[in-house]
Formats: sequence, structure tokens, C-alpha cells
Amino acid sequence: MNSIKIDNPIIEVENLCFFYGDSQAIHGVDISFPEKQVTALIGPSGCGKSTLLRCFNRMNDLIDISRVEGKVLLSGQNIYDRSTDIIELRREVGMVFQKPNPFPKSIYENVIYGLRIAGENDHKLLDERVESCLKGAALWDEVKDRLQDSALGLSGGQMQRLCIARAIAVNPKVILMDEPCSALDPKSTARVEELISELRKDFTIIIVTHNMQQAARVSDFTAFLFEGSLIEYGLTDQIFVKPRNKQTEDYITGRFG
Repeated sequence: MNSIKIDNPIIEVENLCFFYGDSQAIHGVDISFPEKQVTALIGPSGCGKSTLLRCFNRMNDLIDISRVEGKVLLSGQNIYDRSTDIIELRREVGMVFQKPNPFPKSIYENVIYGLRIAGENDHKLLDERVESCLKGAALWDEVKDRLQDSALGLSGGQMQRLCIARAIAVNPKVILMDEPCSALDPKSTARVEELISELRKDFTIIIVTHNMQQAARVSDFTAFLFEGSLIEYGLTDQIFVKPRNKQTEDYITGRFG
């Protein structure tokens, strides 16, 4: 496996293996993610991209037959230690899913949902957070006059940006994005990509994408996975222009996948 050394990573993955029952989906992955950068996970369907991503906030725990071996360190702490507070972990490592999933509540209540769960009731603080997060998600100007309207009345692209606003409202360290544009039209996709570029100033972003052009546009680093193994990891420009591994080159040039 060809890889790059990351100094002071925010997430370090050490010999990570993941199993669905008797089937192994991730094979001994070692990878580190730089802080306040965008890293793309690419590879053909079924290669383990989303499974790996979900290991970083223990979403796979929801699958009864799943099992993990190895370590995932967040700011030096192994998130698979028994002492880990899962709720706090998911506050620090937020997630944006493939299909926009706003709650059947108002736009306002969607943004502050995580803060409400944490017991925050200061109306002034909540109002300020709603405005700042919707501005951060490039949505404020479109919805500022209808904050009490149902979030389910928004367009698909607006819903996805609302979900991003909801994710950043609790000020996470990392935002995971699992193919966040695959259900969106080209115009909405462009808006979300612009947003990702803005958010990298304040957040570490790890994005799974099946769209290699998107990976090339939005990411600073790219990791190529195949059949549950990490094949190559490095700066995005290097991966796409001069990959070190023949398998990576074949995938990027469309010879398979």
C-alpha cells in the first residue's frame, strides 16, 4: 500500500478490520486524516468506503452482527474503548448521509436539534446559532423568512444544506459525508461542493464519493480502496495525476470500476 505520512492527525486508524458476521469488509486498514482538510474516499461499489466511514463515529454499532478489530483514535483517544460515550462521540464526529434526512420539524428546530438534546435552552444563543449555521451552510438568505416552516417543504439541495447546518451546530471536530450529492441535481451538487470548500476552514471533512471528478474538485487528500483494503493514499493532485499504484491508475482512468 502506498501512503503518505500525516503530521498531527485528528483521526488515526490502526490495523482496522471490520466484519459483518463471518464476512470481512475491511482488511487491516492504516490511515491518518489531517485536521481541517478534506479527504475523499474513492473506489468501486462494495469496496468498503461507507463501511470504513461509519467506523469513525461507530454507526456500524447499530448492526447486530458487526464486529471491529483494531483502533480508531480521535485526538489520541481510541473511540472503541469501553469507556467511550457514544453520544458525545457522535457530537464530535457528525454525519451527513447520502439522502437528505431532515426531521419532520421546523427549519429552526432542525438546526438546533443537537443543542436541544444537550439541554441548551437559551433562546438568544439558539437564535444566534441558527443564523450562524444557516449562513455557514449557505442557506440563510433562502430560508430566513420561514424558519418556522417545515423542513420537509425544502428542495432536495436545500434539505442537504440544512442537514449540514444541523451537523455543524454542535461544533464537531469532524464531519463525515457519505455520498452527500448522489441524490442531488447538478446545480445543487455545485452548491454543496462550494460549501465543502468553505467548511474546511473550520472542520475536518471526510467524504465518500463515487464521483471521481468531485473527489478531484473538493478534496485535499484522496484514499483509494479496493475490496476492503487501502490501496493508495496521498495528496489528491498526486493520486489523480501520478498515482504510484497500477491498480489506482487503472481505476482512475476508467479501466475498471
